[in-house]
Amino acid sequence: MTRFHTAAAPRSRPFASRRLALSVVALACVVAVGALAGCGGNNGNGTGTTATGTSAPVTGSFSGMTPSALASSAASAVASAQSSASAAASSAAARASEFEASVDADTARASATAKKALEGVKGRGNAVSEVGLSGVPKAQTGGVLAVLVRITNKTDKKASYAVQIDFEDADGKVVETRYVGAENLAPGARKEPIAFSRQSTGMQLTARLAKAQRY
Repeated sequence: MTRFHTAAAPRSRPFASRRLALSVVALACVVAVGALAGCGGNNGNGTGTTATGTSAPVTGSFSGMTPSALASSAASAVASAQSSASAAASSAAARASEFEASVDADTARASATAKKALEGVKGRGNAVSEVGLSGVPKAQTGGVLAVLVRITNKTDKKASYAVQIDFEDADGKVVETRYVGAENLAPGARKEPIAFSRQSTGMQLTARLAKAQRY
């Protein structure tokens, strides 16, 4: 039998081009993987971390700050708020001290005199109807609870007055007592000393007229 041999048909150029392109892509991948391996964490013994795959980061909710930057920013905001609160508290305390100092300068002696005059007084005294109370805005006192005591001489003779103010808590318990007074008040004249509490400004207190004596 006669055998016929045929020469292999030459491969088309497009096929060869595709093989060449695939080879280039494969080589590029190898180089890329090698670069990732080289950039991996080196522990000092020549070995590195091999990357098995990468994915694009999700940026939809990205704040633009790293976690450490966010934490630092939050800590800074808290510190700033605390500093502002501390400054406000210090300012309020300073105003309270100034207010108390000004009141003490005017009433220290009168307070001692009034307290002494009320010793031995029975009941609420003989001048309750000549004394009235009104609150002083805390914005003016630096947060200190204070009351304006209006003492009016409703008689036709000169007189002195001694007044006791009790500060009570929510249960009606007296937690502090203050004394104010007016000396040698002319008929129809009025004096308005201030009675203030030295208790914590956070306490809920009520001022009550306990005694008022004309002498």
